[in-house]
Formats: sequence, C-alpha cells, structure tokens
Amino acid sequence: MHLAHYLGLLHRAQINLADAFRQVAAAHSDEPDVEHLCQQQAQRCDEHAERLKPFAERYSAEAPAEPDRLHSELFTGTRTGGIGLLRDLQDLYLLAAQCDICWTVVGQAAYGARDEDLLAVVKRCEGETAIQLKWLRTRMKQAAPQALVVAE
Repeated sequence: MHLAHYLGLLHRAQINLADAFRQVAAAHSDEPDVEHLCQQQAQRCDEHAERLKPFAERYSAEAPAEPDRLHSELFTGTRTGGIGLLRDLQDLYLLAAQCDICWTVVGQAAYGARDEDLLAVVKRCEGETAIQLKWLRTRMKQAAPQALVVAE
C-alpha cells in the first residue's frame, strides 16, 4: 500500500511549508501582517505534520519501496523588496497548493481504506489549508499593484 509514501510526502510538504512561512516572516518583517500571519500559519503547518505522524507510522509497515522522485523542492529562499514579497507569497501559495492536493489524495485513500480517524484529520487540515490559500491569494492581490506598478 503506497498510502504511507503519500503520508510521508504530505508530512514533508507541511514541514517545508512551515519553514517557508517562517523564512518569509523573517525576510518581510517590515510588513507586520505578513510577519504575524506567516508565523501563525507556520504553527498551523507544524500541527498538521504532527497530526500525520501516527498515520505514517501505522501505514509504513505495509509500504513497498518508495518510488523514485516522489519528493521535490519548491522553495529555495526569500527575496527582498515589494516584488520579492509578491514572489515569496506566490511560492508559499504553490507550497500550500501542493499540501492541498495531497490532502485531497490522502483523503480519497483514507476513504478507500475506511480509516475514519485519518478522514477526520484530513477534513480538519484540508479546511485549514484552504484558508491559507485564500489568505495568500488575497495578500498577493494587495501586494501586486505596489510591487508591479508603483516604482520603488
């Protein structure tokens, strides 16, 4: 059963997203809302990763060898300035979107495996990830005119 691999992928994606949120918060501390909300969302990602641990352990016993190239690196660091903030938010959005689709896939597998406990975690965390995506999209819309039209 490959569910363990996808749980591992999702766990790693949540850890990477938490780390990226923290890096963006530190790099753009001159934007108080970005700093505060990125720190808050990093904690939420940490909680998601923690909730996945027991399921990864449970399913790992049944897992075959992990497929090649299952993991990928989507965030390579922060940038500076207004356009840097916009790109950093876009990178966070892509990381959060990866988590979102992984929650969907894991949810379908949990449904197929009739794992009600995993389904409950998926429903909760998937909803919180959707909120992250909405905030990131809204914040990008707010940052875009200043970054792309107004000269620095």
